[in-house]
Amino acid sequence: METSPDRRPRRDHAPGEAPEPARQRAVGRPHRSTARGGGDQPVPREPGRGHRRGRTNTPARPATGRRRRTDPAAGRPPAAAAGGDPALDGADDPPERPTRRRAALAALVVAAAASATVLVTGLLSGPPQPGPGDGERPLSAAEADRVAALRVTNLRDVRAGVRVTVGAGRDRTDLLGWVDWARPLVYLDVGGPGAGADRGLVQATASTLLVRPDATALPTPARPPLVPPEDRWRLREPVAGRGLDAVRDLLLGLGADRVDPVGRDGRWLRRESIAGVGVDVLRAPLAVPTGDPRPTLWLDRDARLHRLTGRLPDGTAVTVDLVRVDRPTTHPIDALGGRPGQPRPLTDDEADRLARLPARLRAAGGATLSVAAPFGPSANLDGTGTLSWTRASAAVTVTDADTGRRTRREVHAGAVAHPDDPAPPGPGDEVDRLLSTSLLAGVHPPDGPAVRIREDQAADRTVDVVEVPGGLRWWLDRTGLPHRLELRSGRGVWLRLDLSPGPATAS
Repeated sequence: METSPDRRPRRDHAPGEAPEPARQRAVGRPHRSTARGGGDQPVPREPGRGHRRGRTNTPARPATGRRRRTDPAAGRPPAAAAGGDPALDGADDPPERPTRRRAALAALVVAAAASATVLVTGLLSGPPQPGPGDGERPLSAAEADRVAALRVTNLRDVRAGVRVTVGAGRDRTDLLGWVDWARPLVYLDVGGPGAGADRGLVQATASTLLVRPDATALPTPARPPLVPPEDRWRLREPVAGRGLDAVRDLLLGLGADRVDPVGRDGRWLRRESIAGVGVDVLRAPLAVPTGDPRPTLWLDRDARLHRLTGRLPDGTAVTVDLVRVDRPTTHPIDALGGRPGQPRPLTDDEADRLARLPARLRAAGGATLSVAAPFGPSANLDGTGTLSWTRASAAVTVTDADTGRRTRREVHAGAVAHPDDPAPPGPGDEVDRLLSTSLLAGVHPPDGPAVRIREDQAADRTVDVVEVPGGLRWWLDRTGLPHRLELRSGRGVWLRLDLSPGPATAS
């Protein structure tokens, strides 16, 4: 009997001798059956592998790379469904473990599906809208420190653009412009349906507020001109806690030269974004004059304020938006002192020109003059006249720009006369002081230490603005002739006497 080349010959066993145990194949190889004596006999299964069909004497079916079809009714191969031995067909074997590559691929598919689901859900639902009180919590220590540093940060940044809304509906007033905390100065254009007589331009310091009314201005405010107009400015009577005065106090109060005390009774509300900058929305006390003990603040990570909402002292709602990138240099009007300079002591040449002022004035003989004195809504004085340093006399006719009232004033060697009005209004006394000071300069030079404020222009000439004791400023050209004399009034406004030196006599 021949033996198949791939099959080992079977050794006959003596009676009573135990048969040789079947040789185990390597782990992971399937069981197989062999044909002997015209029939299939099982070969013991090899551990760790699913079962393969045993070999027979029939030719092997070529491999196709396809899995055997299962019986949908029984979920097992046809042989098992036909009553085959489960131990031989491998139906009860555990499934093969997935490879590492298949597991990684499945994880990537699951992660991509989850990301797509989250993205679509976010796009359809939009950003979450927190309800009242959602997520509110007390301020952290870092947030409280930022609130305390808010005002000193504004002063460090010097200035910012502002948009202010006061009130609502038909009573709304809109203001657009800049605030300069270092100067300090507020420069705004006023509009909106509730602006009324305040429509126009506003410039204000901490103590003085001037308006330039313009009834023909557009209802919507625009950026004020960087170089403000020189005429038609009027001093505004203060109205504490209301209107423009309250807005001025709020804006300037947002700057300070020291850190405020740290408070812990504020609340964090939510996170938002303004002009691409992430901010925390907080409700916290602030050391500014408002009618709201805890205004709402939009504050970024660097303690820069971007928005404030609250109430003015009279209870009117107010919203302030600070535009941090809009920071041009602001120019105060002449009535508020004009452009700031870098004060310094006089040089020798400047001191010599000031000392020789009486001789220069007597040589010039006299001058024509004009007066601009914004004292208030009921006393905005303008006037023209002549002055003689050789005769020590001056005469000027002053007109109230609001009422049209005219007053003639005469000064002779320090004595003041009012032939047309024996009892002039109080503000006229400061006009008289301007005239007297200009006449006395023809006798002796100004006393006390002088300071050069800045270089400026007057009558197409370069001048040095020199401040002397008594709140007086002389505008002297490089030859020593004066072109302007300014006097700081008790209301914080600079009164102006413009001079055109030349032959003139007092009349």
